[in-house]
Amino acid sequence: MKKIATLLLAAGLVFGAATGASAIDFKAKGQWIMSFDYGQNGNFTGGNGRTGYNKSEDEFEANQRVRLQLDAVASESLSGTVFFEIGKTTWGKAGSNTSPSGGALGADDNNSIKLKNAYIDWLVPQTDLKVRMGIQGMALPSFTTESQVFNDDVAGITASYQFNENVAVTALWARPFNDNYVNDAKTTQNNYMDNVDVAALLVPLTFDGVKVTPWVMYAAIGPNAFRGLDKNKADGYFNNFSGTSGKYPKAGMIPAGGARHKDGSPVTGYKLNEYGSTIWAGLTGEVTMFDPIRIAWDFNYGSASYDQSRLNRSGWLASLLAEYKLDWAIPGIYGWYGSGDDSNPANGSERMPSLSVNNSNNGFSNFAFNGNPYIAREATLGYSMSGTWGVGARLKDMSFLENLKHTLRVNLIGGTNSPDMAKKMNRNGNSIAANAGGVDGIAGMDPLYMTTQDYAMEVGLTNTYKMYDNFIIMLDAAYLATWLDQSKSVWGNSKMNGKSDEVRDPWNVNVSFVYSF
Repeated sequence: MKKIATLLLAAGLVFGAATGASAIDFKAKGQWIMSFDYGQNGNFTGGNGRTGYNKSEDEFEANQRVRLQLDAVASESLSGTVFFEIGKTTWGKAGSNTSPSGGALGADDNNSIKLKNAYIDWLVPQTDLKVRMGIQGMALPSFTTESQVFNDDVAGITASYQFNENVAVTALWARPFNDNYVNDAKTTQNNYMDNVDVAALLVPLTFDGVKVTPWVMYAAIGPNAFRGLDKNKADGYFNNFSGTSGKYPKAGMIPAGGARHKDGSPVTGYKLNEYGSTIWAGLTGEVTMFDPIRIAWDFNYGSASYDQSRLNRSGWLASLLAEYKLDWAIPGIYGWYGSGDDSNPANGSERMPSLSVNNSNNGFSNFAFNGNPYIAREATLGYSMSGTWGVGARLKDMSFLENLKHTLRVNLIGGTNSPDMAKKMNRNGNSIAANAGGVDGIAGMDPLYMTTQDYAMEVGLTNTYKMYDNFIIMLDAAYLATWLDQSKSVWGNSKMNGKSDEVRDPWNVNVSFVYSF
């Protein structure tokens, strides 16, 4: 309640100041979402006493989220923005410090109001150099799926300059993590060498009918950035992924299960003394000169190196899209391929590392991967597309009635990881199942780890009705059929439900009511 009162007081001061400072133009934006999900088998299994959609949600869930943005514009050269987010609030669920909600009887949760963005925009005098400082949304470029490397809210600085109509440049520095390491056994080491700093350079090139953007990004990772040491001296270098987006680097920055021996057993007792380093580079673009035909592509490469070489992870991901714009729809075909792990766990991972794709709305898939634009269930199979391949077709924005649109997607998805990796993760005393990333939060794994012997098919239909200019209703239905190789040479009995490998296909239906202004 105190936080809500503080927010209202701040808003009162801001609007009160507006009457005495007429030079400042205040602009407000916002969005209300009321979302209702019903689905089953979100962890690709069932039985053995398991209930609900997954281990944290019922089959039916009602949620809401509110976003409020206030821009204080002094001129075209100077402005400030603050962006609050209230929720996601699950109806009926009481909040806590680790899981804010405020949907239980009485509401009034004091952990539900969050700061999403807070930054200033300013222009260097007598130049076209634009600078943004503060907590902001940052994303690497993509013309197909939105970034599969980095797209999230983060504290940092962005500088952009337009040389001419053809050439621009953007440079950024961000600090995703710092001062989160707590050493209960030796408090003098708290916050020591635990920062993650990111720097990137993007060069957008625009020509008649062609856009191309080469980019490069580097991250320095402190040895204690994801480390925790509790009072019982349970030391771990990758057991402390802080923040609301912590699950993304946990899955995307190290090999499956962390450092492993050749037989798949875990490496213990190692020490990290030096900063790790990760380099990414990419080339993305689109061709529209043959309108109504559009061709777009992305190519990304990344390599993460640590003091302990068994933690290294490097690989690539490429995607291609071709679509044709008709009066009634935009049919398209597309595909992607990402490198996968080989048969040797001791040499790290051969999947492309990724920092966070929290804000990405993947146009190829909004259920299997991180693609839903609102707060419906998503990323059922993976956060990023690393370690997978796929081909798909879609009919985008079909419209036969005014203000009513439909998008139909069909995707065939496979894994690119060696079957021997699955065998070793589930042998020699190990018990890592295909769905361990989603069920147990095993580091280095997405919700479903797929080998070259595993397949899935996603069918999804999204319907959007624009009832008013600022109000839409979305009905989204998706089904993910899966075929996992349970032979002894691959997964065997990896006990996906804790007792057996009972594989069930995930599906979900969502209805969302969205008011935006």
